[in-house]
Amino acid sequence: MKNPKRIGSRGFNRTPLAWLISCQVAMLMGVSGGVQARDYFNPALLELDSPSLRGADLAVFEEGKTQAPGKYRVDIYLNGEMYDTQDIDFSLQSDSAGKISLQPCLSSDMLEAMGVKIASFPAIQATGQCIDLAQVIPSASATFRFNQQRLNVSIPQAALNTTARGYVAPEKWDQGIPALLVNYSFSGASNRTRNSKQKDSESYYLNLRSGLNLGAWRLRNYSTWNRSSGGQDHWNSINTYLQRDIVALKSQLILGDSSSPGEVFDSVSFRGGQLASDDEMLPDSMKGYAPTVRGIARSNAQVTIRQNGNVIYQSYVPPGAFEITDLYPTAGSGDLNVTVKEADGSEQNIVVAFAAVPVLQRQGRLKYSLTSGQYRSSNSYVDDTPFTQGTAIYGLPWGATLYGGMQAASKFQSLAFGWGQNMGAIGAFSADVTQAWAKPEYADKESGQSWRMRYGKNFTDSGTSFSLASYRYSTAGFYTLQETLDTYTGGRSSPNNSHKKSRAELLLNQRLWEGAGGVSLSLYNENYWNDRRRTQSASVGYNNSWNGISYGLNYTYNKNAYDSRGDRLTNDDHIFAFNVNVPLSKWLPNTYATYNLNTSRNGSTSNAVGLSGTALPNGNLSYSVSQGYTSQGTGAYGNSNLNYRGGLGRVNLGYGYNRSQQRLNYGLAGGILLHENGLTLSQPMGDSAVLVRAPGAKGINISNQTGVSTDWRGYAVVPYGSAYRKNRISIDTTTLPDDVDMTLSSQTVIPTRGAIVRADFKPNIGQRVLMTLLMQGGAPVPFGATVTDSNGGDNNASIVGDAGQVFLSGMAGSGKLNVKWGNAASQQCQVSYSLPEQKEASGIRLMNGQCL
Repeated sequence: MKNPKRIGSRGFNRTPLAWLISCQVAMLMGVSGGVQARDYFNPALLELDSPSLRGADLAVFEEGKTQAPGKYRVDIYLNGEMYDTQDIDFSLQSDSAGKISLQPCLSSDMLEAMGVKIASFPAIQATGQCIDLAQVIPSASATFRFNQQRLNVSIPQAALNTTARGYVAPEKWDQGIPALLVNYSFSGASNRTRNSKQKDSESYYLNLRSGLNLGAWRLRNYSTWNRSSGGQDHWNSINTYLQRDIVALKSQLILGDSSSPGEVFDSVSFRGGQLASDDEMLPDSMKGYAPTVRGIARSNAQVTIRQNGNVIYQSYVPPGAFEITDLYPTAGSGDLNVTVKEADGSEQNIVVAFAAVPVLQRQGRLKYSLTSGQYRSSNSYVDDTPFTQGTAIYGLPWGATLYGGMQAASKFQSLAFGWGQNMGAIGAFSADVTQAWAKPEYADKESGQSWRMRYGKNFTDSGTSFSLASYRYSTAGFYTLQETLDTYTGGRSSPNNSHKKSRAELLLNQRLWEGAGGVSLSLYNENYWNDRRRTQSASVGYNNSWNGISYGLNYTYNKNAYDSRGDRLTNDDHIFAFNVNVPLSKWLPNTYATYNLNTSRNGSTSNAVGLSGTALPNGNLSYSVSQGYTSQGTGAYGNSNLNYRGGLGRVNLGYGYNRSQQRLNYGLAGGILLHENGLTLSQPMGDSAVLVRAPGAKGINISNQTGVSTDWRGYAVVPYGSAYRKNRISIDTTTLPDDVDMTLSSQTVIPTRGAIVRADFKPNIGQRVLMTLLMQGGAPVPFGATVTDSNGGDNNASIVGDAGQVFLSGMAGSGKLNVKWGNAASQQCQVSYSLPEQKEASGIRLMNGQCL
């Protein structure tokens, strides 16, 4: 008898009654006679208390077979590591000792996908389908753990191809579904002054990331809009590009607006085409950055971050130390210019170095890029000069890496050559030299060299980590491509012939002894030829915790010769901050008391106390409220913020005040996804995302995703997916409505870069019924009979328990049940049912069914 699909923990519905029946059968099977050579259960015992059970066909549970053959959806573990989740056919087979068990039907294609050396085992190719693993591969085995729906496959390493840990075959990568998508982020602020000499003001900022997915192609546009009181609307299309994978080359093809890689040359923006290696296509164990922006605000401040002249981030922070970790950079490199605008209108300007660490590659790894197009400058007066660039980085034996490249334009040419070396215990080091020939506008042709050294190392024993240590020196005649082409304005803008002389960077983290916390240090210094322009910044931080209480000390020093408007500055600033977070979980769950102190040499000193935390069952709502006092006549100030994350997006609201003004700031962020099944709203989506499809199952939470739940149609978007990696999407079954049951509660998807992949779930929508099935004459249907719903097919099936009782879920208002307890026609029947209407589908309904 062929059994209906998936009997067990992932089939027939996971109900207490079904498990009870399985346990009863398992216990009965354990009864064995003292003189019997094998376990045996006499079905006649079932008739002692229930004569109506005569004729129940339990052969599938006899002779140690334990479960019925058929198709089961199982988690496949290869040599102890999760490999995949698939539907596998199982059949009853006996081993050399005569023991019968369920064995998987594995094809040669499946074994080859697992990495088996098919060519070394002719028997695999000869068999093709339903291969007996233990017979064809010595010491191999397959064990099915039915109660876990887990198939453990053990194959000797000698029979497997060598693959890196975490490797996912490109054949399994999912290019996703056709889709239109928009990510939006809107923020605004309303300032009301308390000084009659000042005017009230309003400001607005909108960030849009739009796209179209079709097959392997990704069309993207990144645009911003801002407006302030008395000003005009300003739209800026930062970039538009078309992108796709080139799987065979492990590369990305980009056509349109983008930025060149920054490992060999400084990154520059261009409009054209680029083919470049993509490290994300490699497994984690084989691949060789947006930085964290930190600073200190003296008051309720607006933080604006620019990269290559474009605003890529804008937000509002309360007084004290802040940290921004969710940047979406538009280039692989390029320093970030951070402007902190205080409530009194004053500004801090910080430069955050954004560059690659030493360029070491594994032996035999070639990383390359080919770029050709027009140079794009943030200055609209600069000419769109064509240029071409090529770079290559190659891993040599003995921990060495060779790299170099060339740049060519009508007004500029350069060649670069470098060497990187893994020096073991003392770290990794790279050094390179670039020779350039430049012809700035209205200037003589120049030539020069630039030498650069970079270093990185984690000293585990001492707890020291050099995230990046770099020094670069350029001769007076050396210009970069960007410095040269930026001079070509045709006289429409004042030329700036200054260029970098030297640049030094250091990012250091030091872990102290146990219980003493850690120290971080950041140093940056850059100066120029032809003028006295200099940019310097330094930051020192200390952080620690004690009994759940965390605290930190931070110091920053900033000196910038020019501000964001290009005006020369004459002074610098020193800022010190201290903060403490105390958990209040004993009294208020997920709540912290905070204290912040910050003082500036050029400003005032402020102290603030507050509360912050999360609320609602899933932590969807975060909040903070603080009250402080500032010296030098500024007086008291306050700040409060609310941030809600739901399935349809994120909303934030904040209020701040001080002696001179009040400010109300607000924001809304989310995603809009249009696909073949309709339109779905979501939280802001990352580069790759997952569309969850569970038609009719509304209000179901997605596990490990704060605020993400299915909408009224049963759709949801998991906003972030890891490209080229296995992403497990799971339904939180505790949030299933009473009229919904889910046969499978998890799916595994593997998106490519920029893909919107779909995770399909098949919920059973309907009522839950505990039905007593009676045969003609009033006797109950035999124990162990299988029942399938004609509406749901084999996916909605159950096992009959004692006294003819069976639990069914996802039941429609009416239909037919197919009941079977043997192969003979007399051992099968049908039950017609009709469920009375009720306003709410809650609880389990009790009813009888007549078998005809």
